[in-house]
Formats: sequence, structure tokens, C-alpha cells
Amino acid sequence: MADITAKDVQNLRERTGVGIMDAKRALIEANGDAEQAIELLKKQGAMKAAKKAGREAAEGKVFSYIHGNSQVGVLLQLNSETDFVARSDKFSELGMDLCLHVAAMNPTYISRDQIPASLLEGEQAAAREQVQGKPVEIIEKIVAGKIDKFASEIVLLEQLFVKDDTKTIQDLLHEATQVLGEHIKITSFARFEVSGSPTVCGL
Repeated sequence: MADITAKDVQNLRERTGVGIMDAKRALIEANGDAEQAIELLKKQGAMKAAKKAGREAAEGKVFSYIHGNSQVGVLLQLNSETDFVARSDKFSELGMDLCLHVAAMNPTYISRDQIPASLLEGEQAAAREQVQGKPVEIIEKIVAGKIDKFASEIVLLEQLFVKDDTKTIQDLLHEATQVLGEHIKITSFARFEVSGSPTVCGL
């Protein structure tokens, strides 16, 4: 299997507009061939969803969820392009699933670009410290992998969906975009827990 670097993933993202996980999976499936990865993304509909992501999503709803023990609560704003879609059963189902996920998985950020640079730099430095003595290209690959894992734990879009760990939250939004025919995005969320500090995040 070809070595897939962070730069390979970034280059594919720049060419297609898809998310990190979609780009990485396509490159792995295409054995590192960018052109073949693009064809795979077209077939999977990820590029279509990415194009719709550029359209304005100014309608939507605010969803709420209180866990059964009344110790955890979530508010989440989910946006669409039209009020028609925002009133659909599929949209409401997605909103409640996302609230449940936030309650269970406690993300800190919506997307990776919201992670403070200082936090990422600290994680990268710690990762490099753990693999000193290895060849530079190996170190960079390990560090990139550790940063991907770190992001998948705290970034909502990169977390595995709590009800189906074969897909990320970004995958879930792409599927909704394809089914509903509109750009669907998480605009903000707030998570409250009796025993901890609240988490509030918005784009």
C-alpha cells in the first residue's frame, strides 16, 4: 500500500473541496493515485456535497436534548438553505442525532480549523518528542497520524458517529446534503453538564 502523507491529503482537498477523512479514505482506496481518488469521490458523491457546501445555509433550527439523568444538556443549531428542508422529518432526525452525539462524545470544536494553533503546536511537539531518533519522513508521518487522532477526539466533524462508528459526523452531513439536496451545516452548539464546565462553540 502506498504511503499517504498529510500533504497528499491536503492537495486532494484543495482540488476537490472534500473533508479530511473523505480525502484520506479515497487516497487509501486508490493506493495513493490522486486522479483515481478524484474519480472515487465523484462516484461516492462527496464532491457534489462539497460543491453545495459553498452555498449559503441561512435557514435552519435550534435543537435541544436533555439526557435521561438530567445531568447533561445540549443546544445545537443546524442550518439548511431553505425553510422547506429545515421543516422536514429527515432534517429534524439529523438534528436530534447530532444533539445526542454531542451529549455523549463531548466535542470541543466543530471543525479542525477552530483548534488554537498553540494547542496543535504543543501536540505536535509532544508527538515529535516521543519518536526522536527515527528518520525525518517517518517522524512526520507519525506526527500527522497522532494529530489526526487528537483531532478525531475533540473535533465534532471528525468524530465517529456515536450511533454508527463506520462514519464520521462529516460523513453524516454529506449524506444529508445528498438526500436533502441542500448544504447542511452545524453552525453552533452548547453542551452543559452539571459536574463540569459548559462547552460553547460556533462557526
